[in-house]
Amino acid sequence: MPKLRVLAGPSPDELVDITASVNTNTPHAIATDAWEGQLVVFIKNFNGTEDGDAAEYFGRSDRAGITWSIQTQGRFLSPRSSDDVLFGNIFERPLKLPWGTGAALKFMKYVDPTLSHDLTCTASQKPWALSPLVATMPHLRHGRLPPSSPSCDDTDIADPPFPPQRSLTDDTSSLHLAAPPDIPTRLRSGSPSSSSSSSSTASSRSSRSSDSKKSKKKNKAMQDGVPRSMNSQQRRSYFSSEAHRQAVWLGPEDLITTDFCYGFLEFAPSLRLRLPGGLGFDLARYWDGQGVRFVCCERRQVSTFDHALPVHEPEGSEYEEKEHEGGTGDGEDPWGRVFWCVSIEMGDETDEA
Repeated sequence: MPKLRVLAGPSPDELVDITASVNTNTPHAIATDAWEGQLVVFIKNFNGTEDGDAAEYFGRSDRAGITWSIQTQGRFLSPRSSDDVLFGNIFERPLKLPWGTGAALKFMKYVDPTLSHDLTCTASQKPWALSPLVATMPHLRHGRLPPSSPSCDDTDIADPPFPPQRSLTDDTSSLHLAAPPDIPTRLRSGSPSSSSSSSSTASSRSSRSSDSKKSKKKNKAMQDGVPRSMNSQQRRSYFSSEAHRQAVWLGPEDLITTDFCYGFLEFAPSLRLRLPGGLGFDLARYWDGQGVRFVCCERRQVSTFDHALPVHEPEGSEYEEKEHEGGTGDGEDPWGRVFWCVSIEMGDETDEA
């Protein structure tokens, strides 16, 4: 199959080739006015080779079965609700999906119950699959930084080192300090203000009632506080609640280190998706060449009358029935601003092996 190349940058439109750094502990730095940090990428048997740092990473007992890893460390330069920080895949054009895609999507939903998607282009011509970052990451560590830390090059931020010398494990002991900023509730929730004319309508009353219920749940979550110590499974379960996510805000003093690593994708001898029970797909047959983009982005903020994607999961409802609702309808992307992007693409050379 064609060799692969990996690109990275602050957005899909600002990518640089980092193929030479793949499977090494040499991080790629990204700095914008919204996020600054660094990342590394490990892919098992990448272009038929695996040695050095990659062999050490994939040879760890706690990474047995893992076939790829995207590790990041960084911080947001202005406070953002963790409910509005998403991670996942975005695409520029419709996908050629194989038979059995439904089973694959059910498996993805099982792995990550907070996942929402429109991979079949029901509401947009740009497929996507996104989840709240704090709920979907298999490994996440939060660290609290001094308020005066100027950048990720500061010595306070450089400790612990990146990438970690040992496999990343969860540490949320200081996450309870990531409280919402002291701003009006209307701005914290990201909901638009209502005009006097619309406040008299039934839809507006219903919206205010729904917002009030969400606000009460969020306030209760803030009063209860984030548990001081959670393992990965406990964290992902805790942040499956929208109210819990809205009660945690990430800003300049919050250093987030993540390792998104799984084993259900194989890159050698061919690109293949593996599912439980022996079910699998040869993805190379369906790959049309467009980059597979992993992004950290913000949730697209919309008004009451603009049902853009991805939408919030209504508490206590069947999200599967709602995840394709609406569309942008304005030619804009279904997601908000991208903070960083890693794209895996087909290279120009052909692997003769």
